[in-house]
Amino acid sequence: MALRLASVIEALGGELCGDPQRLITGLAPLESAALSELTFISQAKYLPQLRASKAGCVIVAASQREAAAQRGDHIVVEQPYLYYARLTQLWKKQHSQPQEPRVHPSAVIDAQAFVHASACIGPLCVVERGARIGAETVLKSRVTVGENCVVGERCILHPGVVLGADGFGFAPNAGAWEKIEQLGAVHIGNDVEIGANTCVDRGALSDTVIGDGVKLDNLIQIGHNVRIGAHTAMAGCSAVAGSAVIGAHCTIGGAANVLGHLTLADNVHISATSMVTRSIHKPGQYTGFFPIDDNAAWEKNAATLKQLHSLRERIKALEKIIERTTP
Repeated sequence: MALRLASVIEALGGELCGDPQRLITGLAPLESAALSELTFISQAKYLPQLRASKAGCVIVAASQREAAAQRGDHIVVEQPYLYYARLTQLWKKQHSQPQEPRVHPSAVIDAQAFVHASACIGPLCVVERGARIGAETVLKSRVTVGENCVVGERCILHPGVVLGADGFGFAPNAGAWEKIEQLGAVHIGNDVEIGANTCVDRGALSDTVIGDGVKLDNLIQIGHNVRIGAHTAMAGCSAVAGSAVIGAHCTIGGAANVLGHLTLADNVHISATSMVTRSIHKPGQYTGFFPIDDNAAWEKNAATLKQLHSLRERIKALEKIIERTTP
């Protein structure tokens, strides 16, 4: 169960500086890699660990070539982290277990659902009436794909994912709640990966839509009628409330929240634990959270907080005037 460095270069490219016949028996972190293992370095701050590493071979950028040459075999590439990602894919493909049945015997698939012949459906999965599962998509154990929901091609849904549960819709009625039937579905694009126990609710009328290439971590809640643009990534325990629209190539940090009916432009990046309370129409990095309070007081404090920078500049200007005029 090993790969020669020559085979790695043949499959993935890169400039090998070292022995092409060296056998690699595993991939490992920089600090713990052994003589028969391959690792990588992506940032200059890890150069001290590179010098001390016992790895048989290290993937480096051109700027780290000299430091890597002082310790032994290395592969020079443009983007070490990306190269490492592709190496993990190669490794898994080379060392994969024998193919199991594409549909596990314990899975429940409605007669009116469609599952592509190349898709894999794991143990205890449920695919309801009218649902569609695309080519080469993998449903791990206990995944539920609700009625009329669509999952595109080459997707991975990890254990416990639920697509198409009812959205949270209720109308107040004399102190009680009247259910609003959720008549839409969920539409998942191609090359989407959804982490364990993440829930994507069906739309109230139109569909909830997850675009191509989106990556959702574990324990994420996506509300009804949310739309997430292509190649956006969301970290664990984040949540998006109903009818929010998130653009393409965005990132949402862990435990961050986006309130309902808001819009985030393409290339908006939300820091971990932040609370998005307004639409963001300009690309960039955004951070912020404000303690809960009586709403009227909260709004006044928030308005004042937004003026702190300008107040600071005014105070500094006044201080300079005082310094010039004081005897």
